[in-house]
Amino acid sequence: MATTPDITDPDDTASPVDETPVAQSGVTTRAPLWVLALTAVAAIAVGLVALALLGGESLPSRGGLPVEKLVVERTVLRPSEIDVTVRNVGVDPVRIAQVFINDTFVDVSGATDPIKRLSTATVRLTYPWQDGQPYIVSLLTSSGVVVEHSIPAAVATPSSSGTLRLMALLGTYVGIVPIALGMLVLPLLRRSGPVVVRMLLALTVGLLAFLAVDGGIEAIEQGQLSGRAFGGPALVVLGAGLAFLVLTAIDGVLQRRRQRADPSRPGGLRLAVMIAVGIGLHNLGEGLAIGSAYAVGELALGAFLVIGFALHNTTEGIAIVAPLATQRPSLLQLAALGLLAGAPAIPGAVLGATVVNTELSALLLGIGVGAIAQVIVQITPALRPSSGQKLGPETIGAITAGVLVMYLTGLLVAA
Repeated sequence: MATTPDITDPDDTASPVDETPVAQSGVTTRAPLWVLALTAVAAIAVGLVALALLGGESLPSRGGLPVEKLVVERTVLRPSEIDVTVRNVGVDPVRIAQVFINDTFVDVSGATDPIKRLSTATVRLTYPWQDGQPYIVSLLTSSGVVVEHSIPAAVATPSSSGTLRLMALLGTYVGIVPIALGMLVLPLLRRSGPVVVRMLLALTVGLLAFLAVDGGIEAIEQGQLSGRAFGGPALVVLGAGLAFLVLTAIDGVLQRRRQRADPSRPGGLRLAVMIAVGIGLHNLGEGLAIGSAYAVGELALGAFLVIGFALHNTTEGIAIVAPLATQRPSLLQLAALGLLAGAPAIPGAVLGATVVNTELSALLLGIGVGAIAQVIVQITPALRPSSGQKLGPETIGAITAGVLVMYLTGLLVAA
């Protein structure tokens, strides 16, 4: 049998040996990605520091008068005394020279040093104010700038010891109890057909849409009232965006866990949890508004306030149990959903009564708006019937009814 002669080119045998070190050397000499990232960040940081140190020295100094801007963040009224907390939102330090109340010079103590940018200071004014009377506090800076703050009706600031207990009780009345009452319709939902359940989900969308719009308007108003030291209305957008993204990530995690456990299991409980979280974040901002209004004497406590919030928030309990019409959650799960949605009103009210800060209010209200928007996105696919892609007239009517219910019950809220 003839054999094939061994015709081998010496270069062919050497080429694999010669190329392997080249390929390996190319991999080993290349820096890891994290090293390149750290190098880039370090180079940018060094460049920014050098620009700040050297660039500022090369520019001429600013001329003209100092830019002084103060905003009043809080007033505390005690017998014959008014404490005014101010924040410097300008670029230059500010020194308070004199203070007038209704064009009358008053004795001032505190805030003797210049107030630096974004810093706060409290001045104590000795003045025999009268309950229910309006006052205008005028702060005169050392450069002659006048900052005015209006007190529409002077009311003694409540003591902190009684405020915490009262706000906890009020948060329970307007948050937990109404939502628990609304969740009592779950047995009725279980006997309803798919059309009724779809209409209730559409009603939920209307309720949440009104909450989002109403919370957004209130958040923007709070941001405009602030001195914009930390962004003002921009905090509303920041809070809404962060809440939307975080809840989207949480929903993805819950959905993956449910599919790993039982892919055929309906996701009603997951949707109910998302609705409860969205409403809970909204009630956190709502409680903050209640506490802030009480702290400045603009909240009228009484049965009318409790009944108004109860009617307004009972519909939120219906929205939570609407996705559970085809399931049988345990009492522990229902209690957890109710607390998740209603309990945030308590820390919100306490925080609002003790820390009056309009920019914090704007941020928390914005978070509530973003959370509700994400929940609406989750519910919307369930509104379409299986036979078609368009919303039916009954679904549109239920969405409209949800908006009208929230609007009409909102008129009963005096806060």
